[in-house]
Amino acid sequence: MTHLKNDTLLRALLRQPTEYTPVWMMRQAGRYLPEYNETRKRAGSFLALCKNPDLATEVTLQPLARFPLDAAILFSDILTIPDAMGLGLYFVEGEGPRFERPLREEWEIRDLSVPDPWEHLGYVMEAVSRIRKALDGEVPLIGFAGSPWTLAIYMIEGRGGTDFLLTKKMAYERPDLLHHVLDINARAITAYLNAQIEAGAQAVMIFDSWGGVLSHAAYQEFSLRYMEQIVSGLYREREGRRVPSIVFTKGGGLWLESQAAIGADALGLDWTIDLAAARTRVGDKVALQGNMDPAVLLSTPEAIEREVAAILASYGKGSGHVFNLGHGITQFTPPENAACMIEAVHNFSRQYHQ
Repeated sequence: MTHLKNDTLLRALLRQPTEYTPVWMMRQAGRYLPEYNETRKRAGSFLALCKNPDLATEVTLQPLARFPLDAAILFSDILTIPDAMGLGLYFVEGEGPRFERPLREEWEIRDLSVPDPWEHLGYVMEAVSRIRKALDGEVPLIGFAGSPWTLAIYMIEGRGGTDFLLTKKMAYERPDLLHHVLDINARAITAYLNAQIEAGAQAVMIFDSWGGVLSHAAYQEFSLRYMEQIVSGLYREREGRRVPSIVFTKGGGLWLESQAAIGADALGLDWTIDLAAARTRVGDKVALQGNMDPAVLLSTPEAIEREVAAILASYGKGSGHVFNLGHGITQFTPPENAACMIEAVHNFSRQYHQ
């Protein structure tokens, strides 16, 4: 077993006793950090940064040099998989990701195949391996992927941030085609996450960014069942240690019970859910991760400390809570406010772990 100096995150995800509540932040390596912006400028573009293992390692480690975080998360993008499928990923400044060849014709969908993660996404595995080496056992490394439904939206719409009508139309008019896309995605994501685990990731997370836009029945059919398929195919152990899995559906608070039943170790929560209520609903099935509104970090140290204290109190005594934001940190966050939150979590949470 690889020795970890700080394995608090892994223990919390497995609901084992910890001395305090561990904390990391979604998008913790990002535009709110001046050092990240410098590295991104050197890379030339966001995509070039993702595809350069040296620079991806550099930006993954930047927040850890600045803050006493309890985990590193791989710097990459959820759309690397559809890019490896040949859809032609590119980014428009200020508008986000686009695909040159979105899935519009039936033959394009039938032609989709599962990319070999080592062959087509080797730059990601190289980054994982280098980050693990650079971390030198300080904290665990989290790997991640987008959910099949979330990837399908980008692949069909050709971009994010839309009303998702093309994808939803396919769901109701040609569910067979959408299920084909989702099955290919689920198999690709399973292989991709397992490759990350082989390369050194010590926990993995599935980001279902758009699951919350679905109806109750459609969520079960087009999102949750495919995440369950992935979780059931993940490596559960590596290097003599359990590899925890986290599933996060933004806007998914209505379905916590069914999420808790798919076999993942932890559920991510956005800020619309009360932690105490969530803990009551899922019982001891899973750990919970979350769930501060990232906008709180734009306020004052006093407001941040108040909110941290309220969230910790809401979860209450015992292990099984990983403190996080309810979504990614915004680029407008002063770094000192992130530091304030992390310090408050570490200080205030010890009373709940006596």
